[in-house]
Amino acid sequence: MEEGSQIGQGNLSSYSDGMFVRDFGLKDQIRRAPVSILSNIAEGFERGGDKEFCQFLAVAKGSGGEVRAQLYVALDQGYLSQDVFDDLSKNATEVAQLLSGFIKYLKGSELRGNRFR
Repeated sequence: MEEGSQIGQGNLSSYSDGMFVRDFGLKDQIRRAPVSILSNIAEGFERGGDKEFCQFLAVAKGSGGEVRAQLYVALDQGYLSQDVFDDLSKNATEVAQLLSGFIKYLKGSELRGNRFR
């Protein structure tokens, strides 16, 4: 899921500017949450069951919400410009929408994971 990795990369120069560089906790969280998105998608897929996959996709979607919340904090602290925030937030929202659509598709599909074949 290329979009998920783009959230973390975003505008990397924004993470190394001004006071943001000193806010290690927030900067670290914003960089780790997209990794969580990708990791949960991969782990859920490897489990081999459609229900577990959906569960891990939902966790990945939750990590996307975490990214958006952290971006709001970064914006409020003046770490990100409005334009950078808008771009990163739009990307995070698109990832959430893709995950939601995939979850909905899987729940309505008769396809089952490898474990059930």
